[in-house]
Amino acid sequence: MSQILTILFDLDGTIVDTAPDLMAAHNHVMRKFGKDEKKLSDIKSLAGRGTWVMMQRSFKEKITDEKIKKEMTTEFLDYYSKNINRDSKPLVGLIEFLNWAKSNNISMAVCTNKQEKLAVDLLKKLDLIKFFEYVAGSDTFEFNKPDPRHLTNVVEIISGDLKKTIMVGDSEVDSMSAYNAKVPFILVEEGYTEKNIEEIKHDISIKNFLNFEKVIKKYL
Repeated sequence: MSQILTILFDLDGTIVDTAPDLMAAHNHVMRKFGKDEKKLSDIKSLAGRGTWVMMQRSFKEKITDEKIKKEMTTEFLDYYSKNINRDSKPLVGLIEFLNWAKSNNISMAVCTNKQEKLAVDLLKKLDLIKFFEYVAGSDTFEFNKPDPRHLTNVVEIISGDLKKTIMVGDSEVDSMSAYNAKVPFILVEEGYTEKNIEEIKHDISIKNFLNFEKVIKKYL
C-alpha cells in the first residue's frame, strides 16, 4: 500500500460544473413531452440522485407510467451523452490540485451517482480521467451513495486504507455516504443540492479547489 492518502470525489457539482449540460438535456426532454422547462438554478437543486429522480422531482405530479418513464429516461440519456461536455467545466483550481496530488502519491477515485459510462466519457473528454485510479458510477455496483459500500468498495479495489481516506462532495447524499463509511467529509459549497451549508454535516467546506492542497495537508 504505497499511497499516503486516498481522496474520493463526487463528480457533478463537485469537480465538474455539469449543470448547463444537464439543464439542456432536461429541457430537451421537457419540450418533447410537454412539460415545463427549468432554469439553471433549478437544475442544481434537482441533480445528484440520478437521471430519473432529477426529472421526477421537477414535475408537479408523480409519473408512475413505466413506459413513459423509460421513454423520458432514454431520451435524456441519448441527448445528454451526445452533448455531455458542451458547456461542462472543471471547478476553479481543480486541475492544478489534481496535478499536485498525483505528484505527491495521493490516490484518487470518483464515486458518483451518474451512470459509469457517462462519468467515464465526461472525464475522458475533459482530459481528467488520467488522474483517477477508478470511477464508480450508479450502476457499477448493486448499490450506490448514500450506501457506504459505494465508497468502501472503491477503496478496497484501489488497495487504499479506509483510515487514510476522505470524501469530497457537494450534497447531503455525499455527506451521508462519507459518514456511513466513517471517513471525513469535505463539502464543496454551492453544489447541486437543495440544502444549505449548515444543513449538511461536514468537517470542512470549500468554495473551489484553489489552494486545496493546504486543506489536504491536514490529513497527511
